[in-house]
Amino acid sequence: MSDKVPSFFIYGEPDRPVDVGFLHMETVMERKSLHSGQVSAHRHDRMAQITFWTRGRGEYFIEDRRLDFIAPAVSYIPSGVVHGFTVAPEETDAIVASIADSALPPIAALSALPIEEPIMVRGQSESRFWLSLAATMQRLLEDYRQGQMAPLGALLAVAMNDIALLGQTGRIGEREGHDLALAFRRLVDRHFRDAWPIERYVTALGTTPHLLARACGASHGLSAKAFIDRRRLIEAKRLLVFTIRSVEDVAYEIGFRDPAYFSRFFRKHVGEPPGEWRIGQARHGGARTP
Repeated sequence: MSDKVPSFFIYGEPDRPVDVGFLHMETVMERKSLHSGQVSAHRHDRMAQITFWTRGRGEYFIEDRRLDFIAPAVSYIPSGVVHGFTVAPEETDAIVASIADSALPPIAALSALPIEEPIMVRGQSESRFWLSLAATMQRLLEDYRQGQMAPLGALLAVAMNDIALLGQTGRIGEREGHDLALAFRRLVDRHFRDAWPIERYVTALGTTPHLLARACGASHGLSAKAFIDRRRLIEAKRLLVFTIRSVEDVAYEIGFRDPAYFSRFFRKHVGEPPGEWRIGQARHGGARTP
């Protein structure tokens, strides 16, 4: 274990700048020689990914959540989110779409899937949307391999819409304050370590406390402060689980000047101090989500 979660371009390849509009399709087992079915914690800082499991079973993790799955199953992971999986390589495979952040806005405009939130959908194999998603992902893979790039954006929008419908997360129509909530989320990602007060976010976004509160509630179901706290907590869990950094170092990394105050913050939200929580994660292999 290192002191940093690695960021890759495509899995196993060093991180590098991504061309505007970059799209990439492949199967998980095309890189079997690199991972043998065990993909350790990593992230992609400039790309989102859709992973559609076509056969087999395994365990997928997203940040601190661990989810058992049996195909069909699908995940959407935004850029910067830590993820990985363990599967039997001879029995399991998936189709993976990697989408540059710069390519997402026009695709997302045609889809009901919120592009800033990770999601994994399992089960419900009787739903007709699994058949639709399977056909679309297979078409994406075949078109990509044949160099037919023009249809890929539209096909990805169809796939993302099917994921939203399968997960019942899509909200058809306009989402009040969505643009403001999205800008707030991005600003939080850049500055949550700096312990900005809400007023500074309001000023930076050129809005009002009331409008920001309404946008956060409508898009994220949280107050602005609770959203920032959740982001800091996610980063704390990520560092505790996937690195060897001390609790004190984790506290400083996410913007707490007082490690004791960080411990109280963590215990309030998680139910136990960070050191004990880390030991429990190591003992039980992470929090398991049914």
